Amino acid sequence: MIFNLSEDWSKVLNDEFQKPYFTALELAIRDAYDSFPNQIFPAKQDVFNALNAAPFTTVKVVILGQDPYPTKGHAHGLSFSVNKNVFPLPKSLQNISKELRSDVGSELTNNGDLTKWATQGVLLLNSILTVKESSPGSHAGLGWELFTDAIIRLLSNRKEPLVFILWGAQAIGKKSLISGSQHLILTSPHPSPLSAYRGFYGCKHFSKTNDFLESVGSKPIDW
Repeated sequence: MIFNLSEDWSKVLNDEFQKPYFTALELAIRDAYDSFPNQIFPAKQDVFNALNAAPFTTVKVVILGQDPYPTKGHAHGLSFSVNKNVFPLPKSLQNISKELRSDVGSELTNNGDLTKWATQGVLLLNSILTVKESSPGSHAGLGWELFTDAIIRLLSNRKEPLVFILWGAQAIGKKSLISGSQHLILTSPHPSPLSAYRGFYGCKHFSKTNDFLESVGSKPIDW
């Protein structure tokens, strides 16, 4: 395994690691890091940050993204999140901050690092976990989608009620992976500048998530 992964998730995902697609994926990603030094994001040690920050048994909320930011220094393994020293924030994250402020009176004033959410049980999961610099979607089709789909199914199979937040058509397309009437699925347009005004603003997903968590006896998220 070329990536650092906690024992918790390693046990849960052990069957996936034995499948031929993951062996091929690992070889392809290893070759990418070797062939394009400092051009594959996030850094190798950060690829599984989302999983390491939110152990399987602690996950209460899943926010699904597409693939990492393809700009050097931005991605660090959490969907929509950026490293603390990144300014200005990416446009999508700026729009998330606006909705946060409108919905729950919070905003990303200090930095765009969402680790605080992750450590409370928010799994900030991209569908594709790596990308080449300046080439959005460049690692689509290598196998990451199969892997992250498996993660969504595993979480969906949990008896505990979870919240799945799906922003944009690509994320909403994963809705079919989620089974179980105990879960809450929230969907809206993507927070990107191209679509935020079509229904992301005003979706109130942050307060709706907390209302649901409280209704099932779970601690709300400090957004």
